[in-house]
Amino acid sequence: MSQITLPLHCNQCEQTAHGTSCDINGRAGVCGKDIDVQSLQEILLYGLKGMAAYAHHARRLGKHSEEVSAFIEEALFATMTNVNFDIPTLLELVMLCGTHNLTVMQLLQEGHIDCFGQPEPASVMMGTQEGPGILITGHDLLDLMNVLKQCEGTNVKVYTHGEMLPGHMYPKIHNHPNMAGHFGGPWQKQKVEFGQFPGAILGTTNCILHPKDTYASRMFTTRATAVPGAKRLTTDDFTQVIEMAKACEPCKQALTGEITVGFHESVILSKAGDIVEAVKAGKISRFFVIGGCDGAEPGRNYYSDYASNTPDDSFILTLGCGKYRIMDHDYGTHLELPRLMDMGQCNDAYGAIKVAVELAKAFECGVNDLPLTIVLSWFEQKAVAVLLTLLSLGVQNITIGPAAPAFISPNVFKILQDNYGLRLTGDAKADLEMALA
Repeated sequence: MSQITLPLHCNQCEQTAHGTSCDINGRAGVCGKDIDVQSLQEILLYGLKGMAAYAHHARRLGKHSEEVSAFIEEALFATMTNVNFDIPTLLELVMLCGTHNLTVMQLLQEGHIDCFGQPEPASVMMGTQEGPGILITGHDLLDLMNVLKQCEGTNVKVYTHGEMLPGHMYPKIHNHPNMAGHFGGPWQKQKVEFGQFPGAILGTTNCILHPKDTYASRMFTTRATAVPGAKRLTTDDFTQVIEMAKACEPCKQALTGEITVGFHESVILSKAGDIVEAVKAGKISRFFVIGGCDGAEPGRNYYSDYASNTPDDSFILTLGCGKYRIMDHDYGTHLELPRLMDMGQCNDAYGAIKVAVELAKAFECGVNDLPLTIVLSWFEQKAVAVLLTLLSLGVQNITIGPAAPAFISPNVFKILQDNYGLRLTGDAKADLEMALA
């Protein structure tokens, strides 16, 4: 990346190649700081925020990297005023953020397995059962485990919501006697779904919305996560949540079906030999990774349209809350496996990367030579960190959407297009036809 340069450009005075010498009004992104420098600094900051979230989860599970912490300090320093206006250096730091994020996601995966058991496919009941309940949302599986342990011996049932759904692939969580199932969908539907759930509600991480008055009094959050009207807990003592569940109106018996989760990378790679042979025999046409961060704005039906039109002899790997866009369609099975396989949270992106790397080894080719298409939806900082990890590994031709991130300037986006083939979503069917061509 150190060989890549970008022309500097000021929107205010229309000069180029002036660096920071132009200072009409000193505003970042106009003059005083070049718009491309600002763009790279923002990409780096968003990537660092996402990586810090993963690192925080990993640290709580006993996993930590001093090298990663040192990089976070140095990279944050590079974004301070009058420290770094050099495009190649900032590009290098952006890619290093992706490299270090891979380490963090690996540590997080190791922490999950050490604490909650080896992942395996699990059938999860959707809806509620009779009795008092706690609905837990977010990403922190340690909070989920602690709630379950503290519910032992009571009739309080615990339900996952949103990104907590993949927690069921860990035996110590899924098989716990107080673990009842899953209720609801992605984060942006919280205000409706939390209003429908009669019990206590616990938000553990990001992707939390300001609560409505109808349920704010029975909502809790943990540590740095906080919203007006909810009770913030600063320790791992969930007694107040459990007591609230007992005091609230109990849930009714209202089961709506079941879903299978838990196609962790270890599960998929255990079948690597069969997969390789099936591809060579022409039984598998392509693998699609479709997932990421979901959102409420228009255009996200692209992902459901794309997934529903994938060929019957292909497989779809999904992860992150973007899975909720494509879960409702019946994709059927292929080679005695479900065509749609849920690999986990956005936190589990390391597993999808490892599957690609190991399959490439098995085929004796590069990742970019695999019959693999990656289509990602982005929304927040964790998605930025994962994208930077993929780019730092040299993965080509990733499609992102539903729109270009506003913090990526046209020049910076062009450099990512030229070097990595990064492209924006267009028409779902046309994009799919191009991928299959």
